[in-house]
Amino acid sequence: MPNRQVKKSKKVAPVPSIVARDTVAKKKVHPLIESRKRRFGIGQAIQHKRDLRQFVKWPLYVQVQRKRAILKKRLKIPPTINQFRNALDKDTCKQVFRFLERYQPPTKQHRRAELKKQATERAAGKLSQPKKRPAQVTSGIRAVTQSILKARAQFVIIAHDVEPLEMVLYLPALCRKRDIPYVIVKSKARVGRVVRRKTCTCLAVTEINPEDRGALEKLREAARNNFNSRADEIRKHWGGGEMGKRSLAKMAKHEKARSKEIAQKF
Repeated sequence: MPNRQVKKSKKVAPVPSIVARDTVAKKKVHPLIESRKRRFGIGQAIQHKRDLRQFVKWPLYVQVQRKRAILKKRLKIPPTINQFRNALDKDTCKQVFRFLERYQPPTKQHRRAELKKQATERAAGKLSQPKKRPAQVTSGIRAVTQSILKARAQFVIIAHDVEPLEMVLYLPALCRKRDIPYVIVKSKARVGRVVRRKTCTCLAVTEINPEDRGALEKLREAARNNFNSRADEIRKHWGGGEMGKRSLAKMAKHEKARSKEIAQKF
């Protein structure tokens, strides 16, 4: 048999990729299941995770804190009140509290142990001799005021965030009048830690050990430079009066329009 010549089939060129995308078989959809768009209304589809802080209803004390902070910036604050916003610098403040740690009152456990010791001595028939009370800081507004009036206070520490402020408002003026060095420090909680309480308005150093006289003299000198000798400057310095971003932008806009109007006239 004669050999049949097999015809070679021509190779067809591949479909371009752009066309191939369009010709991709569509996904089969069940005729009974309808595709619906997600709706994120109340009681509908669960919303995706996002930052919800702007929707939070903050507690009342947080709202009051924030509003008070804004008011303090906006309103003009008289010098007598404004002086409590300028507290002692950080480094000097550390030195003050390091010094006060030496004159902390004893803890409850220490007092209990002392009383127990005295009771056992009396029970054994020993005569307990009265001991000299160790030097301690005076705390509380009444005790500190009395120590200033009787000229027993050598150094006064006032907290800057006392509420209401009227409790300690007169203390700086009284210290200046009696020529007693004073400092305003942050905060009442830190001052309270010295006397083992939650908070404390003010402290006064009335008596010290002989070896600490040099350290106290340095602190007194720093207090005089920062507060006592700056009395005239403090009396003239008002606080607050800062405008918000919107008010500043509005003023800038008016100023720009005014300058443009003046330029057109000339």
